[in-house]
Amino acid sequence: MAEDTRLRQPHGATGVLVLGDGTVFWGQGVGAEGEAVGELCFNTAMTGYQEVMTDPSYAGQIINFTFPHIGNVGANLEDIEGPNPHALGCVMAEPITAPSSFRSQQGFSEWLANWGRIGLSGVDTRAITRRIRKAGAPNAVIAHNRDGVFDLAALQAKAAGWLGLEGLDLAKEVSSTQMWAWDGGPWKLGEGYAPGDLPDDAPHVVAIDYGIKRAILRQLVDAGAKVTVVPATATFDEIMALNPDGLFLSNGPGDPAATGVYAVPTIQKWLATKKPLFGICLGHQMLGLAVGAKTVKMHQGHRGANHPVKRLEDGKVEITSMNHGFTVDADTLPGNVRATHVSLFDQTLCGLELVDQMAFSVQHHPEASPGPQDSYYLFKRFVEGLR
Repeated sequence: MAEDTRLRQPHGATGVLVLGDGTVFWGQGVGAEGEAVGELCFNTAMTGYQEVMTDPSYAGQIINFTFPHIGNVGANLEDIEGPNPHALGCVMAEPITAPSSFRSQQGFSEWLANWGRIGLSGVDTRAITRRIRKAGAPNAVIAHNRDGVFDLAALQAKAAGWLGLEGLDLAKEVSSTQMWAWDGGPWKLGEGYAPGDLPDDAPHVVAIDYGIKRAILRQLVDAGAKVTVVPATATFDEIMALNPDGLFLSNGPGDPAATGVYAVPTIQKWLATKKPLFGICLGHQMLGLAVGAKTVKMHQGHRGANHPVKRLEDGKVEITSMNHGFTVDADTLPGNVRATHVSLFDQTLCGLELVDQMAFSVQHHPEASPGPQDSYYLFKRFVEGLR
């Protein structure tokens, strides 16, 4: 039997990406050594790779960056969205060059290594992206060994044996374990992050942490709200004991139907109070499930900072940041819920609201980080509705 030349290791290769079907992509390993298994997805953002890697919504995933120059501005302590990276690893087309930014504090490869995350450079990321678009997001193992020694059969078996994200509740794994207050405002050039300057009578928002990004918390404060963060498993009674004016449902990873087992009853009880509610990403999906709609796994998902979303009330198009692999099925929305936004890429539902109370959500990320700021107004709309 002839040797499969696709499996032949190029000279000097120290990293490899192995898909569950046996497809192999060789490259140069960077960051930490070792191996990790998860879902392989692609992200089209041209900036913000550090924010992407630390976004809790990427738990359980390996990111194939379509933009070639990843790592070229280094890494710092400010451009992070969680306390540590949540993406398992990343795949890049070009080698990481020396940092070229006055804000850089260390190289990206060093940053990856410090956090135990694996990188792979010198890979045909376009081929990977085309494969995902055609066949869907596959299971994969990313591995780095400076000696270049790999057991491809074992890596393929590990990828093929991984059960995938469907049915997996990851929100509990990335969520806070206790209640805490947040008061930080947005970042400013030359000043960094400063505490929000809020009056004593500022409205109080309780944010349920399914994997919340720090940029979301900063935008809530910037819009004028005091914020208390509670774990994903917080009960309705625990939330009400904080006397909130509004409830925020955060982004997060995993299958929304799995998280909804414990999250939906709490949200339904909140909706019965008629107090304002705002959800983003997984929080959007949680609201959809709470009102009786269904969620489905997408073929490839939406991940990037350049996604056009149409606002149905006036036809305005917002360029948005997205990161999701599940969607609320618009055909299952009940009569008291209307669609507010749709994706112009595939017409999937990107926003909904209840017609008889202030409860709304969007699938995209209005806080950006990275991404455009077209949808910042949603935070103002929510907080102003609390007064």
